[in-house]
Amino acid sequence: MTNTWILACATNDINDEDLLRFDYADKTFCIYNTTMGFYATDGMCTHEDEHLEFGMVIGTIVECPLHQGRFDIPSGEALSAPVCVDLKTYPVKIVNGNIYLDVG
Repeated sequence: MTNTWILACATNDINDEDLLRFDYADKTFCIYNTTMGFYATDGMCTHEDEHLEFGMVIGTIVECPLHQGRFDIPSGEALSAPVCVDLKTYPVKIVNGNIYLDVG
């Protein structure tokens, strides 16, 4: 599998403990600025395909805006009902103040 690094945004585009929606090709992602650094996951909740774009970031947890299910951002692990399927996570790297996402 090859790396496919895509420029997603600048680090200062995402406030502390917040997220940014990023769409590429036919897929949607969320990029997070957490207390532990920057991360990326699929952008849709695994419970009912609600976009996490308006979710709340608390430390390293994102809460879905629809039914308040929670995920661990670094691992994508589903933490609380009604979510029970983990989010897919993606590698990120920071280069010169920009966030790159490996979509490969």
